[in-house]
Amino acid sequence: MPDQDPSTDQTHFGYRNVAADEKAGLVRGVFDSVATKYDLMNDLMSAGLHRLWKRFTIDDAAVRPGHVVLDLAGGTGDLARAFAGKVGREGHVVLADINHAMLQQGRRRLVDAGVAGNLSIAQVDAENLPFADATFDRVTMAFGLRNVTNKERALASIHRVLKPGGKALVLEFSKPYEMLQPAYDVYSFKVLPALGRLVAGDADSYQYLAESIRMHPDQETLLEMFRAAGFERCRYHNMTGGVVALHTAYRL
Repeated sequence: MPDQDPSTDQTHFGYRNVAADEKAGLVRGVFDSVATKYDLMNDLMSAGLHRLWKRFTIDDAAVRPGHVVLDLAGGTGDLARAFAGKVGREGHVVLADINHAMLQQGRRRLVDAGVAGNLSIAQVDAENLPFADATFDRVTMAFGLRNVTNKERALASIHRVLKPGGKALVLEFSKPYEMLQPAYDVYSFKVLPALGRLVAGDADSYQYLAESIRMHPDQETLLEMFRAAGFERCRYHNMTGGVVALHTAYRL
């Protein structure tokens, strides 16, 4: 299912239909609201599992000294920090996000961790990446693609900025195994908004989170979107019963 209907110029924001040019601003409002509690909420919502999902992604990226890495929707910098330690002085990491408040949190955390010299920060739109063709050895995106207005355009932009032989990795919530779905629905629509209200003072943003996951393409659909964008060797790996999937693909 395409994220944006070209015949009506409409898209979805959670379960709501909105004008396509309004979605980015609505998503920005969500992350402006939750930025300061984002890491704490991730730990609470996933019982710490998000760290294992990200560690698997980092390992699968197989980043080496000298690589140039773009971490899209990198937010508070979990992946970027790990990659900066792997590319060494010869390489470089770009922590990128469309949301300024999230980048501020990421900058603080990276400064506190002493990461400097081989990392830069950029506020960018994943649909229109302001980088030259064939710039990056790796492009990663963890829990950000579902918030993009036009996912097809973002995947094409990622493909363009990858070097030949470069690898894209998209970690995202996906469709869990059928046996898990009832319990997952209760957790998503009852527990998450309650946690958001209690910890972040914002139930609505976490209601949007649950809805946005349901509107995101499932594993096989997203795999076909990668192929349509020109990627090769496309595959995915389910984690935690399909609650999360890592899609990987190459520009050849």
